Amino acid sequence: MNTLRVGLVGLGMAVQPHAQALLELRDEVEVLACYSPTASRREAFAERYGLPVVADLDAVMANPAIDAVLILTPPASHLDLVRSATAHGKHILLEKPLDLTTARAEEIVALADQAQVKLAIVLQNRFRPASLALAEIIADGRLGSLISASARLDNWRPQSYYDEPGRGTLARDGGGVLMTQAIHTLDLLLSYTGLPDELAGYAATSPVHRMETEDIAACVMHFANGAMGTISATTCAYPGLPERIELIGSRGTAILTGAELKAHFHDGTTVSAGDPNAGSGAGAQIMGFGHTLHKALITDFATAIRENRSPKITGHAALRAHDLIDAILTSSTERRPIQPRQR
Repeated sequence: MNTLRVGLVGLGMAVQPHAQALLELRDEVEVLACYSPTASRREAFAERYGLPVVADLDAVMANPAIDAVLILTPPASHLDLVRSATAHGKHILLEKPLDLTTARAEEIVALADQAQVKLAIVLQNRFRPASLALAEIIADGRLGSLISASARLDNWRPQSYYDEPGRGTLARDGGGVLMTQAIHTLDLLLSYTGLPDELAGYAATSPVHRMETEDIAACVMHFANGAMGTISATTCAYPGLPERIELIGSRGTAILTGAELKAHFHDGTTVSAGDPNAGSGAGAQIMGFGHTLHKALITDFATAIRENRSPKITGHAALRAHDLIDAILTSSTERRPIQPRQR
């Protein structure tokens, strides 16, 4: 297979960086059909991107010429769409989160395994040059053993964001700031540290927003090796600040601030990587981050199919963020420490 042939399902807000990336990857990935049940969205999408649209979901799922589907719809729809895609033997690139609940997310991963198709998840911050540089530092052992690991997400969303039908609800999004915004940062943190063995969490809806789910959450973590850390996440931080991951090791400290890495080691050496001016979507312009990372994500997905290897961000890996979110929310509700599920 030289050219991967794909279909898109969902032409809403999430489609923009994917479509832009696919246009630049047209020599490697051919888009055969793009589906939305809404005629106005199909028309606007076709006019903007010049890609073929269809009015029937089966024109994507049942089309034998299509090798893979990009599912870019709200979480509540994911499981049914994955059932259809796997039944037709399609590889799947799935927008985060996997689904509304961990049980539904696990069913999605199991369906892909049973159908022996590739399942990649849209957690594109793993492809930032700074993120990759930190992964290499950890793999080389330059930080030493983990002492502390913390993450902070200070996003801003105006009330108008949550006034959109379904936003921040359990029925459509599966949760609030943790599931919708912080999941990117949590996935990245866990890719470096793994899950803590215990945490104490808190979550609430602040006076800033009228919404069903949490717009602020925090937890204290303990890891199996004795390391400790914290997580803080909110959509109340006007005007929105770059997210931050801080890792302190026995040989040095590494700090990711947005798309920039600064690392300092006990031997006097330093490492800098990334772009401090890269967009993040932390503020009201939530799609203000370009499409470079989505291009890298789609390239990895296509290469994984061609080479018959796992994509960089598998469904199994993405489940860990769901486990962490579950533990924080359960701890908050039950007012006790929780031991997250270990996979």
